[in-house]
Amino acid sequence: MTVRVVLADDQPLVRSGLRMIMSEYPELEVVGEAATGAEAVQRVAEVGPDVVVMDIRMPGMDGIEATRLITDGTTGTRVLVLTTFDEDDHVYAALRAGASGFVVKDMALDDIVAAIRVVAAGDSLLAPGVTRRLIADFVEHREGIPRRPLRPVEGITEREQEVLTLVGQGRSNTEIADALFITVATAKSHVSRLFTKLGARDRVQLVITAYEWGLVAPPH
Repeated sequence: MTVRVVLADDQPLVRSGLRMIMSEYPELEVVGEAATGAEAVQRVAEVGPDVVVMDIRMPGMDGIEATRLITDGTTGTRVLVLTTFDEDDHVYAALRAGASGFVVKDMALDDIVAAIRVVAAGDSLLAPGVTRRLIADFVEHREGIPRRPLRPVEGITEREQEVLTLVGQGRSNTEIADALFITVATAKSHVSRLFTKLGARDRVQLVITAYEWGLVAPPH
């Protein structure tokens, strides 16, 4: 299956570098580029890519707002955030806006390509706990992040709340099944129902919800 990609970054060198890298992988096809968030939204409407590799800091409409508009749409396009880990304080907001994960600009090129494949396949980029630790850091240390008090969640069963807690801890479906003494198929069913009930696109959104509801405490 060919993964159709749009590259959104205000630096032409970054876009050309990513395009050159992806040209070496026959399963990846760059179908568009954008230098602003508004252009990224327009490209998605025009070509309907599988994945947008989205920089956060761009002139005009930034990557966060662009991510929100893209993931609120009906194209099914997923967003992979491109960031600088030590400098960017907006990764959490991008994930909250609907991004399916993030990659760091200075990470290995093969890892960036692998991340695109993961997101295109409909999975969120949580492994191996990097995104979870990032979210925990933002929830614990950044101002303005909403935290809802621990309480029963309307429409969510006690078992589903247990599953949501384990997802928030970064557990896989197999690990959830082992922890709750249920089958993997049953664990998958619980996670699928959580997607539906909470309107979550993927596991990243479930992790964020688990933290915001206080089901998972940030590490100290």
